[in-house]
Formats: sequence, structure tokens, C-alpha cells
Amino acid sequence: MKILVLGSGAREHAIVHSLHSEMTAQGTPAHEIHAAPGNPGIGEEATLHAIDANSPDAVVALAQELAADLIMIGPEAPLVAGVADATRAAGFPTFGPSAQGARLEGSKAFAKDVMEAANVPTAKPYVCTTLDQVNEAFDDFGAPYVVKDDGLAAGKGVVVTNDRDEALAHARECFENRGEGGQVVIEEYLDGPEVSLFVVSDGKDVRPLAPAQDFKRALNNDEGPNTGGMGAYSPLPWAPEGLVQEVIDTVAQPTIDEMARRGTPFAGILYVGLALTSKGTRVVEFNARFGDPETQVVLARLKTPLSALLLAAANGELAQFPELEWHPQTAVTVVVASEKYPDTPVTGDPITGIADANAIPNVHVLHAGTKIIDDSLVSSGGRVLSVVALGDDLSTTRDLVYQGVDAIGLRGSHHRTDIALKAAHGEI
Repeated sequence: MKILVLGSGAREHAIVHSLHSEMTAQGTPAHEIHAAPGNPGIGEEATLHAIDANSPDAVVALAQELAADLIMIGPEAPLVAGVADATRAAGFPTFGPSAQGARLEGSKAFAKDVMEAANVPTAKPYVCTTLDQVNEAFDDFGAPYVVKDDGLAAGKGVVVTNDRDEALAHARECFENRGEGGQVVIEEYLDGPEVSLFVVSDGKDVRPLAPAQDFKRALNNDEGPNTGGMGAYSPLPWAPEGLVQEVIDTVAQPTIDEMARRGTPFAGILYVGLALTSKGTRVVEFNARFGDPETQVVLARLKTPLSALLLAAANGELAQFPELEWHPQTAVTVVVASEKYPDTPVTGDPITGIADANAIPNVHVLHAGTKIIDDSLVSSGGRVLSVVALGDDLSTTRDLVYQGVDAIGLRGSHHRTDIALKAAHGEI
């Protein structure tokens, strides 16, 4: 197939890497892969195109030029911009929801409305348009305070804190950034470990991927500021038996059914963020695309060809699609972040050691915030690389992934050293 992948992060590199690994019976690459705009790492496995991936017209024009057989939309911004609507209207099989479907991520208030209609278990919300309403919600719930920007915020729109002044400052910033009509969602705090589950949907039927757990805080022991994600692992040895089926029955399928009932079928990835609380499984949030960095570990374990799964969903054929197959190994990823990330990331520093890390058996490096300047690879964002390892168990895999991380050279960079540590020690 001729496949066009939109996006430029480690999530998109993981997708391209998975597609690139699919081989024909003769041992040659099974697909011709294109990416827009991509990054230097993606460019080693796909042909890059320097277009605006958020522009429906630009994406359609490129798809027509390529005669693409499948379009895979990675980030949330093109989805909310209606790129999937445009490419479908132009006749291209597209993996990713419509702009209306992407509102499940684009608006926390909309997502809560859908959850309520579908009877999905989630945290009690207050949708606030003024600071007075925010304070009333704080009075009702008490600490810890959970404040969510209603719109897209690149994974950094949520603050969870015991400091009321900090929570109020975040709400104020959200209102100021959104202007007139801005909203924030204040939620009750959910205790218990969190789980990420990706569910593939064709608008009617669903197929779950393997659960994963990510780490949002910048520092060890879940301390420091919130980030886009500093690492992840899969599978989850501590997850309750039957968790995936429970989520399909009580969350994913009812949500997909409710979206179809509203006349806006959701075809793509429904990212279900969960908390396994003392009161039962609860939804923390929905996203409308693969999550980062969980995608890096989930796709590393997927044995079923990713291209076939994406195409079946794009063509509304999941009902006939076989159950997914998985490699038995454990996967762990660790994010190498630039100096001062997430506050004021330092960029433009040379990156070394990627080839050395890739040479370690069962380790590969995915690019996120990188670019080429004067023939040298340099950092260009906060999260720079994702190092991924596969192993027989969590302890072995952790050793491998940190060997890969240690091989990387980037001045001032930092990473967490406790990714999957508690799970490896049986402490969850």
C-alpha cells in the first residue's frame, strides 16, 4: 500500500516504524510510506513532505499527488481542523475521526456530555465559565483540585494539585487563553492507578489494543510539573482480569454507539484514560488519537499488521477483522527531554549516540523533537527522543531501555529513572 502518515512526533515515528517493519514474503518493505511533515527519524523510514498537516486542502492535494491508499492522521490538531472530513470526501480511506468526532478530545465539556448520555462511569464534572463558578466547584470537591482546559492543550491542559492558589491560577490562565466563551472543567479527584487503553473503531464496531500506563510528571516518584508524558510500559501485570472487556462493555462501545446515534460516527482511535478507583473503574478523559508515549510501547508489541488494522477501520470492516495478536514480550519506553522541559525547553543542541542505542539488541530510538541543521541532528522541542525496549519481563526490559538512554548524548537533557519501577517490583 501507499500510506500517508500525518504528524511529526514520536507517536508518528512509532506508527511509521511499525508500518515500515511489515515485509513481503520476499523480505522487502510491504508499503511505500510517506509522512507530512515528519521528522529526521521518520525520514529514515518514509518520504517526507513539507506541507501544513493542519490544512485540509494541502493534505488532500498531497494525497491526490501520491494516489494514497490509506491516510493515517496522528495528532489531534488536524483532526479538529477537519482534515479527515476532507480526505474522506475526496475518496481516500482515512484513519481518524471527523471534526465532530474529534470533539471528544477538542472539548472536555462535550466529552462529559457524551459520557453522561452513554452512562459511562466518570468523575463528576463542573463546567465553569467564571472564576466564581470555579471557586464554588473547589468548595464542593475539596483538594486535590483537578482543573482541565476545555480545549486542546497539547497534553498539558490539566493541573492536579493540593494548592488552591495554583489550581485557581491555571483556571484563570485557561480563561485568558480562550477569551470570550472559554470554559474549564473542574472534576472530582479520582484515586487509584491510571491505565491507558486505545480502542480502534470504524464508527460501529471496536477492537481494543493492549493496556499501557504512562507517566505524566517530569520527575521521579510522580513529582514535578505535568508534561506530555515521560515514559510508558505495556502490558500491565497488575491489571485486574477482565479489565479490557469491562472497558469495552461499559465505556468504549456505549460511547461509539452514542456518537453514531448523534449522527457523527467516530472512526479512528478512541483513547480511554482510566483510573482504577476504590469505587470502580472511571474514565479520566477521552482523546481522539493514539496517545504519546503509550503508542511507542503498544505498537512495539502488536503482532497483527498495523496497516491491515488501520485499513479495516477506515473502510468500516472491523466486524470481520480477526482478533489482534500480540508479541509476548514486555515493552518500556523512556523519554529523553531537553533542558528545562516542560517550562522553557532549551533547543538547538547536538544529539549523539542514537546509532549506539539502536545497536543494542531489542532497543530502538524514536524521534520527537529533532531537526537537521548544517548536516547535524539537533534538538528542536521539549520531548526529544523516545527510547523503546522489548524484553522478557519488566526488570530485564528496564535494564535494556536505560542502556539505550545512557548511550544518548544531549547537553542538559533529563529523563525519569523510575519508569515501570513499581510495577517491576510488584508495588502497584
